[in-house]
Amino acid sequence: MQQVVITKVGGPEVLQVREAPDPSPMRGEIRIAVAAAGLNFADVSARVGLYPDAPKPPMTVGYEVSGTVDAVGGGVEGFAVGDRVVSLTRFGGQSSSVVVPAHQAVHLPDGLDLVHAAAIPVNYLTAYLMLVRLGNVRKGESVLIHAAAGGVGFAALQICRLLGAVTYGTASSGKHERLRDAGLDHPIDYRNQDFAAEVNRLTKGRGVDVILDAVGGRTSRKNYQLLRPLGRFFLFGASSASQDRKRNVLKAGAAIAQFPVFHPLALMNANKGVFGVNLGHLWDEKEMMSEVLTELLGWWSEGKIEPVVDSVFPFSKAADAHDQLQLARNVGKVLLVPDGLGHLR
Repeated sequence: MQQVVITKVGGPEVLQVREAPDPSPMRGEIRIAVAAAGLNFADVSARVGLYPDAPKPPMTVGYEVSGTVDAVGGGVEGFAVGDRVVSLTRFGGQSSSVVVPAHQAVHLPDGLDLVHAAAIPVNYLTAYLMLVRLGNVRKGESVLIHAAAGGVGFAALQICRLLGAVTYGTASSGKHERLRDAGLDHPIDYRNQDFAAEVNRLTKGRGVDVILDAVGGRTSRKNYQLLRPLGRFFLFGASSASQDRKRNVLKAGAAIAQFPVFHPLALMNANKGVFGVNLGHLWDEKEMMSEVLTELLGWWSEGKIEPVVDSVFPFSKAADAHDQLQLARNVGKVLLVPDGLGHLR
């Protein structure tokens, strides 16, 4: 099988495609012939050595795949060879063949595109947990989405549209038209505008009910101040710590040091909530993860959501895919496919 390997900590040039023996499923597992694998900012952070959960190099990362079951281990019920599935993967997803516990996979409804399906698990699960499970967003409430043109950003925008929320989103000006077409009510050019001042202007100083922040650092301090009473602030990433193509510990440390500290008494007095969300620490929540992923695929089948794919790169162009994501060139999800399956740009 093919694998995208991070050979050592460094820039995109450390990525290589290597051959490895095909894995065999054990009891309770299935093997998936991968059609596509998702690329997430956690993968970039792992490459630059700033993702503590990642294995040590040389390593293959990747949290999500779509594909076809081609082998089934003992004791597995509900899956058969030939089934089309999407699955979460605890690293190793950027391979042409992966073995996963059967409970991590979900059947893909007929009529849904197998490659685009890889854009669903991480982004839409993350957005759903923040907006629906924890945020309990109601019709008419306001939501500020940072990095609105990214994978989670588009997922959150689509879910907000379903819930009837008013949306504010930060993105570079060249992406605003696409975001407006997708239903974003108030795009904000974070490169040329102070997003906090703009949100206050648009809301006449009232602020917003929910904020989704994958940037962190100094941005988080401003976000907390923008929350209305009973507001909910979600932190699910720290891209501000991984802006350089290579590891920069001092810069990353400076970004992390700018995260605010939230004291319980201050939170009580302000009537605000601060939440952290990390799918990589929810592996034991098997039933919940499967239930939500199944619901999301149902929404897609019903036309309520539609995964937005920016680009699809073959494994051999993984370095270009990392640049596309890390340099914020993407509008939607970046995917990887095994060499020989074709790709789009």
